[in-house]
Amino acid sequence: MDVWHQADDLRRPGVFLIHGGWWSSGDKKYMTAVSRSYAELGYTVFNVNYRLSGDAAWPAQRVDVIDAIATARRHAALWSFDPDNYVVVGFSAGGHLATAVGTYKTGGLPGLKGVVGISPVVSPLTAYLDGAESLDVNKRKLREAAIRLAGGCEPAGKCARIWQSMEVPEHASRGDAPVLSVHSANEFVPPSHSVQLQDRLRQVGVEVTVLTEPGVNHSSPLYRMPGVAEKVQEWIAGKVL
Repeated sequence: MDVWHQADDLRRPGVFLIHGGWWSSGDKKYMTAVSRSYAELGYTVFNVNYRLSGDAAWPAQRVDVIDAIATARRHAALWSFDPDNYVVVGFSAGGHLATAVGTYKTGGLPGLKGVVGISPVVSPLTAYLDGAESLDVNKRKLREAAIRLAGGCEPAGKCARIWQSMEVPEHASRGDAPVLSVHSANEFVPPSHSVQLQDRLRQVGVEVTVLTEPGVNHSSPLYRMPGVAEKVQEWIAGKVL
């Protein structure tokens, strides 16, 4: 990971950023501008890479993000970071990882104050089903990407357990971090992904906000729409400051 930090004795809230790319591509370098924007707001920023699905199947990606958080917390003083005050922000496939981290284990991760997903693929199973007979090339691509993430297995039979592990709403529990999820109304990762998580987390008393913007923009182009980044930043500030 790249770390954007101030060399002082303050303990600043942290923002962990997770790039997208169908779980099979992408790199933290594409999050450089977003990293800079949060560093300029006074956060310590951790821009995280993770093993791609061509190198390792699920849950390696979640393991890597959790390890990045543990490393940052362990060396908090080095990076002027408050280890008990941070959020995780993920884009597309990275939004899946962010929400998966947010629902990991009963009661949540220590210090995690919130999770933000920008076009998060909250439900790989929904992506698999939606892409089965879709005319949308991106929905078909996302279906194949989910299969690769599962190690090449489809949901039925011996792979049912790995798909269940990939399904974020299945792991909702009391004490999980609150979630902000942003989708375009007509993008290929529809708001229904996040509504599933919203329903499950609300049942256990966890706040979930799902924002829907007009149009079809996905991931970073959605984040760059007028007002979206500002809404996300305002939500984060309300959780960590």
